[in-house]
Amino acid sequence: MQTIELVPGLHMFPFEVGQAYLWVDDDGLTLVDTGVAGSAPTIQDGVHRLGYDRRDIKNIVLTHFHEDHVGSAAEIVGWNGATVMAHQLDAPVVRGEQAAPAPVVTDEERPYYERVVPYVPAALPVRVDRELVDGDRIDLGGGAAVIGMPGHTDGSIALHLPRHRVLFTGDAIASIQDMPILGVFNVDRARAVESFRRVVQLDVDVACFGHGAPLVGDAAPALRAAAEGVTA
Repeated sequence: MQTIELVPGLHMFPFEVGQAYLWVDDDGLTLVDTGVAGSAPTIQDGVHRLGYDRRDIKNIVLTHFHEDHVGSAAEIVGWNGATVMAHQLDAPVVRGEQAAPAPVVTDEERPYYERVVPYVPAALPVRVDRELVDGDRIDLGGGAAVIGMPGHTDGSIALHLPRHRVLFTGDAIASIQDMPILGVFNVDRARAVESFRRVVQLDVDVACFGHGAPLVGDAAPALRAAAEGVTA
């Protein structure tokens, strides 16, 4: 598997659908999202290639409940009991206690949705040890801020690492041909647009998306320009 170092301490594990990110701190590793079910061996291989053991993964942060982000969380938790974090509104779906609300798929999105989404394997339920809300802080990269990004799902989150000027957006933002776009398959497009416009005001150098190539280097201007062209 190809493991891509974006900046020192930040690595991307690309999958056939989407990607996960690994942040390296001195006291352990944090995985941001986990890919679809069956991605755990790929993540384990990537961790080993970086010189770590799979048991060094101490935390898993789930940006939202979709199967291509939480799919391998249960298996990875089984390695060493990593702490799982997700927004309190998405946590019941992650735990399997509540059905996932269906997205409102636009006419433009429908062909891709019908080609891909029905074939994404179901995710096994996994416990959520810490339920997050907007404004929380996570011990990650010297302190990461949790940013509520409702719209893609009610409990979608972004993570901002101000010391490193890194932003993880989940599927609230994606990229196509290195250009940021509003994420697709939203439960509430208007709220998704509002979340997009709010988060791009942050000073970030690196933007890590759930789908599409990350922006590495001076990401903020590209994010702001993209937000200006988005309509509800």
